[in-house]
Amino acid sequence: MNDHLKKRARRVFTVSAVLLVVLFIASAASGKAAVPPMRLLETLLGNGTPREELILYSFRLPRMMITMLAGAALAVSGAILQSISRNPLADPGILGINAGAGLMVTIYALVFTPQSSTFLYMVPLFAFIGGMVTALIISAVSYHKTEGLDPIRLVLAGVGMAMAMAGIMLILASQFDSREYEFIAGWLAGDIWGNDWNFVKALVPWLIVLIPAVLWKSNVLNLLNLNEGTSAGLGVRVGRERIVLLLVSVALASAAVSVSGGIVFIGLMAPHIARGLTGPRHQHFVPVAAVIGALLLLGADTIGRLMPFTTSVPAGIIVTLIGAPYFMYLMVKK
Repeated sequence: MNDHLKKRARRVFTVSAVLLVVLFIASAASGKAAVPPMRLLETLLGNGTPREELILYSFRLPRMMITMLAGAALAVSGAILQSISRNPLADPGILGINAGAGLMVTIYALVFTPQSSTFLYMVPLFAFIGGMVTALIISAVSYHKTEGLDPIRLVLAGVGMAMAMAGIMLILASQFDSREYEFIAGWLAGDIWGNDWNFVKALVPWLIVLIPAVLWKSNVLNLLNLNEGTSAGLGVRVGRERIVLLLVSVALASAAVSVSGGIVFIGLMAPHIARGLTGPRHQHFVPVAAVIGALLLLGADTIGRLMPFTTSVPAGIIVTLIGAPYFMYLMVKK
């Protein structure tokens, strides 16, 4: 049975990865300045025109890499939150963690000079501080002495915190000039604002360290998904493991939204889809969730770029149009 599940997970991962490659090629080739697929290949091999190289290497590819990395990080973050809270509706955006991270990013961007050499590498760290403070507040509000985290209270507290953080960001926006206001409004809408290779360099180390750590903790996550008494009876130090995994989840979500804007629902949809395709074991569905998260966010960003409007539609809005009905469906079902 276990071998069958492994083979199934590998097949699903392979198909998802192939779909991501196909979408990557289609996204790289399309846009207001289109690069035909054959010219795309030539350019990637170093034989493109200066215009094609400028479009791909300076504008399109960095944004696409940020989008895929952020989607994967949000998906894995959501998978962790759903397991440690035993709440199928948990998502770093719905629970307000993204908004807390975004508030700190906004404050940091408005106070410090974006042109400084350390700015890009400090942004994820400040986002993590904001996300962690938010996560601790909603955990404290939702915790019950005898029953642990209350799933319903967790969602309600998270939604309330997200709205409060968004309100504070709008108050901040009203105090600054139009450029800074546009930055905050774009972040709230889920606009991908990290658009050069330096942002990719700032984000990659977080994922290289944290996603393997999640896979290493897969068996612990499998046990935490059971009730608290059973997990403790099987030798899991529930309190400590929850704190460690919460830190990892918040770090992944905060690093992602620090460069991608306020994206909601990727962390909800991707783990559910992956779990439905591969089964409940984390070592099987977490890698698939990461690929699906990258696929969903890259697809949303590509659709937003190709909309027939004067300006592109932020990826966060496209994701919300899909994710909000999915959230309501899960709420009714579960």
